[in-house]
Amino acid sequence: MNEKPIGVFDSGIGGLTVVRALSARLPGENIVYFGDTARVPYGPKSPTVVREYAQQDVDFLVSREVKMVVIACNTVSAVAIDVVQKRARVPVVAVILPGAREAVRATKNRKVGVIGTIATVGSGAYANAIRQLDPGVQVFARACPLFVPLAEEGWVDHKATALVAKEYLFPFTPERIDTLILGCTHYPVLRGAIARAVDPRVTLVDSGEAVAADVERALEEKGLRNPSRQKPNLEFFVSDLPARFTEIGERFLGRKMGRVHRVSGF
Repeated sequence: MNEKPIGVFDSGIGGLTVVRALSARLPGENIVYFGDTARVPYGPKSPTVVREYAQQDVDFLVSREVKMVVIACNTVSAVAIDVVQKRARVPVVAVILPGAREAVRATKNRKVGVIGTIATVGSGAYANAIRQLDPGVQVFARACPLFVPLAEEGWVDHKATALVAKEYLFPFTPERIDTLILGCTHYPVLRGAIARAVDPRVTLVDSGEAVAADVERALEEKGLRNPSRQKPNLEFFVSDLPARFTEIGERFLGRKMGRVHRVSGF
């Protein structure tokens, strides 16, 4: 059981930043990743549709005999975590609670900003999680949908990205946040542009790094950590366009990916 892989899924490419964080923190773990590139993005879709997609995504990972499921999609984490938990039959870690917990730990003035997709922000999932942890924390949220295509284009240091970041993030200035949650797995790719568009004293919270810490704790608590010292196996599956996924994904992952497999039926 311990040598079985961790399953990670997302609506597309962004979840590779979570895989990157997991590999850095848990270098001995095997990982299976599924990106639903045929139906990306999930953010603008209705909760009903997202829940249907999430069920199919987790069923695929279960078929790969994973020992844990990581929901790398903020949208699924916001509106369909119960679906995944019911279908998975193994421990499930989602991106929202770890990110919220890290933000509560980091904030000094108890004013936290959240940026994400329209669906994630509209769900209020981060605000609800933060208030459950500390009802006194004020939460200010904004949807930043253009960050996703900018990240995928690789426009990390492009002037257009700087202008969009300033436009999206300027409203946080009068609210005097001291912590900002990157509530979409694409956003860490644009971390530099985001950091330059806010007060330098603002702490950026990468949910992927927070998830990796939670996964490590869960593996230890349940006795599921892989004791093998062999090179881990990373497998990548998508529902469409594996070549495009590889081209963009290696930028998100920070390494070569090898073969990417296309899965039919999505």
